[in-house]
Amino acid sequence: MSFSGLIVQLLNGLAGAASLFLVAAGLSLIFGVTRIVNFAHGSFFMVGIYVAYSLVAHLIGTVGFWPALLLAAVAVGVLGALVEMLLLRRIYRAPELFQLLATFALGLVIKDAVLWYWGPEELLGPRAPGLTGSVTILGRQFPSYDIFLIVAGPAMLGLLWLLLTKTRWGTLVRAATQDREMVSALGVNQAWLFTAVFALGACLAGLGGALQLPREPANLDMDLNIIGAAFVVVVVGGMGSIPGAYVAALLIAELKAICIWIGLVEIAGVSVSFSKLTLVVEFVVMAVVLVARPWGLFGKPQAVSRHAGLAEAPLRPLGQVYRYGGAAVLVLLALVPVIAAQSPYVTVLLIDVLVAVLFAASLHFIMGPAGMHSFGHAAYFGIGAYAAALLVRGLNLPMEAALLVAPAVAALGAFVYGWFCVRLSGVYLAMLTLAFAQITWAICYQWDAFTGGSNGLTGVWPAQWLADKRSYYYLTLALAVAGVLLMHRMLYSPFGYSLRAARDSALRADALGFNAKRLQWVAFVIAGTFAGLAGALNAFSKGSISPESLHVSRSIDGLVMVLLGGVQTLLGPVVGAVTFTWLHDTVARSTDYWRAMLGMIILILVLLFPQGIAGFANQLWDWRRRAKKVPV
Repeated sequence: MSFSGLIVQLLNGLAGAASLFLVAAGLSLIFGVTRIVNFAHGSFFMVGIYVAYSLVAHLIGTVGFWPALLLAAVAVGVLGALVEMLLLRRIYRAPELFQLLATFALGLVIKDAVLWYWGPEELLGPRAPGLTGSVTILGRQFPSYDIFLIVAGPAMLGLLWLLLTKTRWGTLVRAATQDREMVSALGVNQAWLFTAVFALGACLAGLGGALQLPREPANLDMDLNIIGAAFVVVVVGGMGSIPGAYVAALLIAELKAICIWIGLVEIAGVSVSFSKLTLVVEFVVMAVVLVARPWGLFGKPQAVSRHAGLAEAPLRPLGQVYRYGGAAVLVLLALVPVIAAQSPYVTVLLIDVLVAVLFAASLHFIMGPAGMHSFGHAAYFGIGAYAAALLVRGLNLPMEAALLVAPAVAALGAFVYGWFCVRLSGVYLAMLTLAFAQITWAICYQWDAFTGGSNGLTGVWPAQWLADKRSYYYLTLALAVAGVLLMHRMLYSPFGYSLRAARDSALRADALGFNAKRLQWVAFVIAGTFAGLAGALNAFSKGSISPESLHVSRSIDGLVMVLLGGVQTLLGPVVGAVTFTWLHDTVARSTDYWRAMLGMIILILVLLFPQGIAGFANQLWDWRRRAKKVPV
């Protein structure tokens, strides 16, 4: 840990912050104006470096290296404009989280399009002309190109500041960030403003990717690697604040650089690797900022949207048609192992479906009736899975006891995290849940001695009487059905109605004597408990557990299930989980480009059923019932 090493690492942090700032600035602009949580923004970054690779290879002898990078950014901006006009413009009236589902599906399509055109291999571009060497700083060599990036970051910040403060278009963008409904009421063409902002945001992300070409090879994991950090920067800096995004990018990049510089140290006889903290340091920063200042370092509390969503009908007990239909489905599920005795894979797939149904139903419990958007629900799924595995392996508890204790451990995690989370709302709540989930993932990923680290834990098998997959299937069926029915019963109870009242009008609920935050906290713990049960069932089904069970991708899968089925209906998570799991399995086995096919199917469903599959079916049923009542 020398002083010269610290200086070089800090300079590395400044260089890395440049591209991160560009991506985050574009994401901040898009969210600030359109309120879209754009999960495809990392894909624009990835496309930028791939397009730059091809353009540099073809144009370096004519227009040159630097114009080729700029053309790559412009090409990504055009792609962003097309995405906004052809896709997002059609679903602006859909719930905001449903737009998230569309951008998630779009990201799947873009990833496989890149795979098809450029292949799976990493592509290393040429060095930047004139910046191929290095300079000596305190006796250490530092790349010249990184010095260029250090200068480019503040330069881009200055250009964006001029654009947003010295032009009429920039004034409209800043006004829309604060109150987009008022901007529309003043006669501004909101559609074209959204298109221009989305194109600029995509262009900035593409430029950030293109500038990375001389530093690192283009690969298919760049989209997911950058999007999490970009979300953190936007939230820490403040939604819609470009200076805030730059300061947050610098803060996070420098903290990572310091962790790398510290390296492995001994604290009270225990070896602590600060280098591994780079996986989680940004989420720790985000959690601290959100708890202390929910709207970010430079942000402002968001204005309340004046756009009223679709009114929801009051919750009513299920009618006879639903009850008879549900009973028929349960009978069919009970007969599946007998009917498909010659196809054991069907039983295994149905176990996965049942686990997904329980997980999705637990997420819907806080998303729908409670109105709390969670991007980190996988934390409780993973805590339950790891608790079950550790109880069986470490304490030699029987599997039956582990199934009882593991959900309680997940409930404890939800109890602690929920105390902080329920104090926030909207996207800030979602980001805090993501932060806690990633912190939990990093602990499991790095704690080799306790959790097995990146390798996870193996040998987590059910009891002998459940060794046969058919027996374990019946146990999973019984627990999943019981869990879903119990959650539904809670939502029809006074607690459920109070929870929904607190969601729809916190002020009125408070006037009636309801403690809205306490109700949400209880709901958070209940949802975490059933998610932990789903995780424990999954661990014993697979015989192993790994940190992937807590990763953000698992949380996104849960979101997709709930949104695909429909947030405004209790059957939504069940329908969505079955549809998504079946599609994922069927499509993945039928083509190498399963992501693109799955993404296209989700996009079609988004455009055709903006209220979700179950929500659309419920609307059809209501229309048919009303039509019968109309006299001829």
